[in-house]
Formats: sequence, structure tokens, C-alpha cells
Amino acid sequence: MSMCFPSTPKKFATTIGCFLSGAALFALGLHLSYVNVAPQQARIKARNDFVKERLRKKYGKP
Repeated sequence: MSMCFPSTPKKFATTIGCFLSGAALFALGLHLSYVNVAPQQARIKARNDFVKERLRKKYGKP
């Protein structure tokens, strides 16, 4: 852990830069996750409806 002591302004700026880069990547991943939730839920619902309808036709249950 050579970054801890002695602390200099350059090391502090590097630490802040690394932290902000990580936070930005985390925020990007969170955004992409929320953007892709609706299509995934729609596919799951369509698949579930298809399976239910297929089972109703196969076994004759209402």
C-alpha cells in the first residue's frame, strides 16, 4: 500500500480519479440494467403465456 503514506496532492488526485472512474462505471451499469429490464420482462411474460396456453391445449384444462 504505497499510496497511503506519505500523502501528496498527486496521490490524492489519483485516488479521487480512480474513485470517480469506478463510480461512473457503476452508474453506467446501473443505467443499462434499468434500460433492459422492460424487454426482458416482456420476453418472460410471453414465454410464460405460451407455456400456459400449450399446457391448456395439451391437457384440455380451462
